[in-house]
Amino acid sequence: MQIKKILLLGMLCACVIFTSAQNRLSSISGQIKSSSGEPIPGATIKIHKTNYGTITDQKGSFNIMNIPFGNYTLQVSAIGFKTQKKEINVTDGAVASFNFSLDESSEQMETLNVIGRTANQQVNRQAFNVTSIDAKKLHNSTLDISHALDRVSGVRVREAGGLGSRMDFSLNGFTGRQVKFFIDGVPMDNFGSSFQINNIPINLAQRVEVYKGVVPVWLGSDALGGAINIVTDNTMKSYMDASYSYGSFNTHKTAINAGYTAASGFKVQINAFQNYSDNDYKVTTDVAAFNGQYFRNQVVKRFNDTYHNETLIASAGVVNKSFADQLMFGLTVGQNYSEIQTGARMISVFGDWHRKGSILMPTVKYAKKDLFTKGLDLRVNGNFNFGTEQNIDTVYRRYNWFQDYKEYPGAGSERERSMYKFRNNNGLATANLSYTIDEHHSLSLNNVFNSFNRKGSDELYPDAEKYEQPRINNKNVLGLGYKYSASEKWNTSVFAKQFYQSNKYSQSYNPSGNWGDIAYLTQKNSYSKTGYGIASTYFIVPNLQVKASYEKSYRLPETDELFGDLLNLEGNIDLKPEQSNNYNLGFSYQAQLNKIHRFSFDGNLMYRDAKDFIRPSLNNNQTKQVMGNLADVTNLGFESEIRYSFKQLFTAGVNVTYQNLRNNTRFEQGQTMQSPLFRDRIPNMPYLFGNADASLFFNNFGKKGNTLTLGYNVLYVHAYYLSWPSQGTSDTKYDIPRQWMQDVNAVYTLGGGRYNIGLECKNLLDNRIYDNFSLQKPGRAFYAKVRYFFSNNR
Repeated sequence: MQIKKILLLGMLCACVIFTSAQNRLSSISGQIKSSSGEPIPGATIKIHKTNYGTITDQKGSFNIMNIPFGNYTLQVSAIGFKTQKKEINVTDGAVASFNFSLDESSEQMETLNVIGRTANQQVNRQAFNVTSIDAKKLHNSTLDISHALDRVSGVRVREAGGLGSRMDFSLNGFTGRQVKFFIDGVPMDNFGSSFQINNIPINLAQRVEVYKGVVPVWLGSDALGGAINIVTDNTMKSYMDASYSYGSFNTHKTAINAGYTAASGFKVQINAFQNYSDNDYKVTTDVAAFNGQYFRNQVVKRFNDTYHNETLIASAGVVNKSFADQLMFGLTVGQNYSEIQTGARMISVFGDWHRKGSILMPTVKYAKKDLFTKGLDLRVNGNFNFGTEQNIDTVYRRYNWFQDYKEYPGAGSERERSMYKFRNNNGLATANLSYTIDEHHSLSLNNVFNSFNRKGSDELYPDAEKYEQPRINNKNVLGLGYKYSASEKWNTSVFAKQFYQSNKYSQSYNPSGNWGDIAYLTQKNSYSKTGYGIASTYFIVPNLQVKASYEKSYRLPETDELFGDLLNLEGNIDLKPEQSNNYNLGFSYQAQLNKIHRFSFDGNLMYRDAKDFIRPSLNNNQTKQVMGNLADVTNLGFESEIRYSFKQLFTAGVNVTYQNLRNNTRFEQGQTMQSPLFRDRIPNMPYLFGNADASLFFNNFGKKGNTLTLGYNVLYVHAYYLSWPSQGTSDTKYDIPRQWMQDVNAVYTLGGGRYNIGLECKNLLDNRIYDNFSLQKPGRAFYAKVRYFFSNNR
């Protein structure tokens, strides 16, 4: 209840911020158009000899706030257009408006402003294989960040069920913790179960960057197969974004994002969101009755799958000061409640087992450009999570899918009797120092330190010695990078990373050989590895980019993999760090015909050669997953995406991913004969999948300035085996069948984007959709969303 009170207080503060945001401050606003009268999104506006600047939105509009009065030179530039300058005067407390009309430049690229790329051009032009999602275009949907990512080529988000369920993220064949997540460049390693990408609304992000295979040094983490960086609204504007949605399975979602920046430099931001669902959708499964009967292909409702979470992120500080461009102190507080319906497979059914979690995390952020000398920039972040996790399994029953149960006498449980409550005591500190030597050369030094010390107890077993055993983990990643920018056409980055991890834990043993005699032996181990990489890009012509990258990467075992998550993952302290040689070769092409037809095509060829590859399998009793090292795995694949848009009326795109993930271990440990699994495709891993989407825009629908958007999305996943293809026969092998899922949506935008109403139908044809170990996901579902947005950047 205390968390809910804090959340309500946060929402009230957001309303106060919104009221303050209505106050007009000294600013410059306007609109940038082409000579033909079309808005130019992504244009850059800078004020000479100051740090003030911004880029235009999708309508070509811009706003620069908190400008002292005086005379300035305003410069506007956009790819494919001639740069323009204008002398302006800003009076104290005034709102000045300046519009620009840019002429096209024959010497530059004809256009890069293809729908789906406009707000993210600078990110996508990097040498790294990266895809940047313009999250603002999805703010009227009910998507969370994970489902938005599921539409990106190379990405598969696999879930155990509905809202808030266990999730496995796959990027180019690498899964789980092999892919790292960041918020504004800060690792999310220690955020706990209350703050995960499948419960964060898409409205929190401005864009989401997907780095595939090779990760830039400034992100500073041991990501084996790529990284996801969620970029939030960090501008100087004042804004309010509030939304509420309701849908099938009694699903409620609320999100409030608000920020206010005063002329004095004081800044405050609040983000609050909640999710709730009964998750009582229907599934088709076999049911074993307690009278010995067995019923096949029964349609039943999930009944122990309620999920909810509430989160508040608040920060306050100062910006644009002599001692700091940004100094912010914050607090993230939240909680979640999750009922556990199944184990790793649907054959395991639970009726009372549930889990709770919380996050209580103070944070500090500091950033300063031109520290001590011009070109030297420093960024520092720190946080510590005091949140807790609790596993509650105290009911001695056995359930089936008919919701019948058999109760047993005595003290027992559905899986493992427990009320274990623990705190991971996660601390994180990051520092990034970059130095621009000149227009061609720059250096970057990054360090990330992460600490973990699990402490807990179980009131059912207050004297249990096992809960007093150490589970301590410290990890440090140090990176150094150099970038050479020969010109606008060519740049290259080289980097090296040093990885270090130390673990302290205990193992149980039987000193006497007598039943029940257990003692513990404290153990320590540590790893130190060095990785390196290079990324280069070249523009053959202004609208044709080629890029190549390589990284020798390492990924240190995570705490859940080492110590278990007390849910469905069994710990394995013998895990070794995994390593991979990652290669990428890609190209990107954009074109415009007759100024109304726009095309883009992106393609990437990838190769991964991984050693000691960490992947999940079922444990001995087939009820939990356990992580293990597979000696040698290779993956040769490709991904591509093509998009088309017609004026501002229609856009469509399709992407496809193929990944040939193979077991390249010829001889198992201690064996002299070739493994029968040699060159087998890695099981329970989608290898061919894709997405397609289309949107139709009706401008000035009903009233000038209003827009009706109709959208369609389809997901295809080819069938794949649950276990090794070489094991078993075609009659006995389980597979996850071919899947199609189609979504449709309609969004009506009024008041120039201030008021928004959205309707969605997910899984339109009510197909059976499966993911991890054949766990069935929700069928057809309907949702409605209302959203209000205000920004004095408009």
